[in-house]
Amino acid sequence: MNFKSFFQTSLGRLRLLAFLEGASLLLLIGLAVPMKHAFGQPALSSFLGPIHGALFLLFMIKVISVGIELKWPKRRMALMFIACFIPFGTFYIDHKYLKKAIAS
Repeated sequence: MNFKSFFQTSLGRLRLLAFLEGASLLLLIGLAVPMKHAFGQPALSSFLGPIHGALFLLFMIKVISVGIELKWPKRRMALMFIACFIPFGTFYIDHKYLKKAIAS
């Protein structure tokens, strides 16, 4: 499977959103929030906060969409929702479920 066709599938797009959502959360809590509170520099937090919020919502919507399309059990969808709140959670979900789903 080539790279371009990989992201043309709904599962591939969900994997991309999982990565982007996880990375934005790590940047937000690892860089932007400390800059805001420790150094009084809120600009990065003001920029990354809405981006992370949008990616978070897009990931949630895409989980529902793909879950319905692939007839996932509700437990799997719930785990994916919970993963959004945990740093590295979406990376774990990608490794544990999404990567394997594409391979099969």
